[in-house]
Amino acid sequence: MRRREILGVAGGALAAAVVGTAGQAHAQAASWPDKPVKVILPYAPGGATDLIARPWAEKLSQEFKQQFVIENRGGAGGMIGTEAVSKATPDGYTFLFTPGATLAVLPTLRKTAYDPVASFMPVGRVGDLVCGFTVHPSLGVKTFKEFVDYAKKNPGKISFGSAGLGTATHLRIEMLKLKAGLDILHVPYRGSADALNDLLPGTVQMMNEINVIQHIKAGKLILLNINYPTRHPDFPDIPTLTEVGHPNSDVPVWYSVQAPVGTPEDIVQKFHAKIVEIAKSEEMQKRMRDINVVVPIQTREEMAAYLASDIKANAEVITAAKITLD
Repeated sequence: MRRREILGVAGGALAAAVVGTAGQAHAQAASWPDKPVKVILPYAPGGATDLIARPWAEKLSQEFKQQFVIENRGGAGGMIGTEAVSKATPDGYTFLFTPGATLAVLPTLRKTAYDPVASFMPVGRVGDLVCGFTVHPSLGVKTFKEFVDYAKKNPGKISFGSAGLGTATHLRIEMLKLKAGLDILHVPYRGSADALNDLLPGTVQMMNEINVIQHIKAGKLILLNINYPTRHPDFPDIPTLTEVGHPNSDVPVWYSVQAPVGTPEDIVQKFHAKIVEIAKSEEMQKRMRDINVVVPIQTREEMAAYLASDIKANAEVITAAKITLD
């Protein structure tokens, strides 16, 4: 066979292989998911991540007619579960459901076995927390100003419970300490549910999580402010952190679904499209509002840009406040 003929045969075989691979990928995405999908949460049950993820898992299971199974892997401020997903087989059957902190905070504070950008593919934005600093009534304060005055007169006597070291709510208290010049003790837990269990009896006196809201409504806790650009619809008289004199101090707490890098693009895009569809529905908007969450609609490119800006902003806070995990 002459050289031109050989090259022609080889080229045809290569083209057929490429077309075959592409066809296989499309077929794979078309049938996905054809078995249960594991959704790893990097925190313990009962906290904010769990509260947000469960309605999503239920709705995704209904829409795709396959179970989206939640697996809580708490510990190390979210690092254990996040690392597990980064090392998972990228076949479209393991995803991470996480607050931004595991990607935008932890890798700045400590060495992680994953890269926040290179190890994951953004799938969908699934919620932003609308909550604020909440205190136990035993402090005897009812407004943000009263709280600041009390904290300044009692340095080191207030304990703040968070979902763990390196979480966004950890950064929220560090930002407040920095901006208002306060001395408050940070007490990290394995998750916000554990922190809440100590807040209700007054073992710690302060938190900033969505799982406190029902207790605020019941009169067991006091909400001082809202860490969000707008006020909370259920608490229209409670000011934002900007309104009480601390602009650019919110430290957003946002949630997303991430895939391990290498997951087939068609599957990721199919999953993303479904998340957007569900997020726009009145049903999901109401379910999220009921737990004090809003769901911004973003493209995957916008998610990547948002993560990059959040990494930069949090690094600035960490440097300014001299935060370490030692």
